[in-house]
Parts: sequence; C-alpha cells; structure tokens
Amino acid sequence: MIISSAFWIGFLILIVVLLALDMFVFHKKGEVVNVKKALWLSLFWISLALLFNLFVYIFFGKEPALEFFTAYVIEKSLSIDNLFVFILIFSSFKIHPKYQHDVLFWGILGALIFRAIFIFAGIALIERFSWVMYLFGGFLVITGIKMVIDLIKEKEEKQSGEVKDMNQSRFVIFLRKIFPMTNDMSEHRFFQRIGGRLYATPFFLALLVIEMTDLVFAVDSIPAVLAVSTNMFIVYTSNIFAILGLRSLYFALRGVMDYFFYLKYALSAILIFIGGKMTLNHYAHESGSSFQIATNISLLIILVLIVVSILASIIRSKQLERIQIKEN
Repeated sequence: MIISSAFWIGFLILIVVLLALDMFVFHKKGEVVNVKKALWLSLFWISLALLFNLFVYIFFGKEPALEFFTAYVIEKSLSIDNLFVFILIFSSFKIHPKYQHDVLFWGILGALIFRAIFIFAGIALIERFSWVMYLFGGFLVITGIKMVIDLIKEKEEKQSGEVKDMNQSRFVIFLRKIFPMTNDMSEHRFFQRIGGRLYATPFFLALLVIEMTDLVFAVDSIPAVLAVSTNMFIVYTSNIFAILGLRSLYFALRGVMDYFFYLKYALSAILIFIGGKMTLNHYAHESGSSFQIATNISLLIILVLIVVSILASIIRSKQLERIQIKEN
C-alpha cells in the first residue's frame, strides 16, 4: 500500500489542529479535569479514531482498516499501563491535579516525535533483516512473562506495606546530579531563575520521567503493533490516535485504577500472544506454509482478554466490598 505525501501532510495538519484544540480550547490553564469532562473527552478521542478508521477503509480498503483498528486497540490497551505509572509519578513529585494536564500535554508531544523515530527504525530493520521478526516476537514473549513476575513482586510489596517512590529511582537521582533543582512549586514553571541561576522544578523532573517512561513502554508496544502491520502510515496513525486520548483517559480512570486488578495480567497475556503470533506467522511465511493467524482472529482474542479481565476485576472489587461491609 503506497501512501502519497498528501495523506501525510493532511494527517500532520490534523494533529497540529487537534493539539491546539486540546491545549487552548478543551482545557483552561490551571483547571482540574473532573471525571465527567474526562469521560466526554475520552469519547471524543475514541470517536475521532473510529472516524479516521472509516477514512482508511474508504480510501485504502478493508484489510488496512482492520489493521489500523487492531493496532489502535493494541496500543490503547498497552498504554493503559502508562496510566498506573502516571499516578505514581504525580504522587511522587507532588504535582497538583490542576497542573497535571499541562505536564502530560508536553509529555505526549514528545512521545509523538519519539514514536515516529521508533516506528521508522523498526520498519526499516524488518525490511532489511527479516529475521528481526523473530527477535521482536521473542522479546514480546519475554516481556509478557516478566510483567507477570513483576506483578507478583508488586503484590508482595503492597502486602508488606512498601510504597514505590520515583524519587528513589536511578534515573531521577541521575537527573538531579545533572540539573540544579529547586523544590519550589509556587509557580507552574519548568524552570525558575533564582539568584541569577536557572533551576529545574519538580514539574520539569516529572516531565522527563514521563518521557522516559513512554520510551520504555514504546519498546514493548511498537514491536507489538508491527506484528499487525509494517505500513508506516497505518502503524504511526494508530499509535498517535491512541496516545492523543491518553490524557483524558488518565483523568477519567485516575480514581478507579486500583479496581482493574486483572487488567495488567491481560496485558501480559496480550504481549505473549502477539509475540507468539509474530514468530509463528513469520516462520510460516519463510517456510512457504499457508498457516497464518489472521488479523481479525488476533483482534478477537485481544478484545476477549481485555473484556474478561475487566469483568473479573469488577467481580473481585464487589466481593472485596462485601467482605469489608461484613467486617465492619
């Protein structure tokens, strides 16, 4: 599928317009985003992605449209893991809710650029060295297994009363050595000039940690999306639409993230499945076999895993509430 420069230019203009709307129209500076508004905005971003999906179907056909939707669902579901980390970051650096949207906005803006680099590099590697598909597939399987192990460790830490603090991470300690820091958060600025010297604020520190977090998650999500399609336009646009709605989704789910107990287990299962699919499909292609795990089958399995994990989480939460009521 060949994409003309006109489609790329049109898409980039659309993104600039949407970012401007999000920064200057949808949100007022210093505004605390409530759940109701966040839910409406989340619906807006999802609807916009579906409209773009329809655009892909009309201009490029059924298969590219299915690939876009599957890639969007994968990226959206894997991005939910970012939301848990956002909560931890803002809690660690004591960022007030009314400033969180601005920090996330600039963080997402950086993600748009880095995702383009990651996707271009990934596709270039696959086109030049086809065996990279095995590497990506194996990496996703290992990452999925590691995610389960980390979840078990995290559960043990919670039971022991340990609380994670991003200030203790090696990356933050390294940043504090490079940048002169101030803990003054009286003004919402990334930098402050004190005594003629420029100091970075906790807002800037939170921004850099968010950027680094996105890079880490991109290492997982980009290979997963490349298992669906290696078309630069499909992969990048689906990624961007998933990321654009991430801020609203964060504010919509911020207060109920702890209820999605089994969601991370579903995400790990998705990574393992996609990694296995990528490896098997590429092996079948190289060996001349007609065996393929089709995109629509992949989409169905991913959706089932997400829905089942959410329903199981809701049932678990209700059971815990009943137990607490009985104990009280």
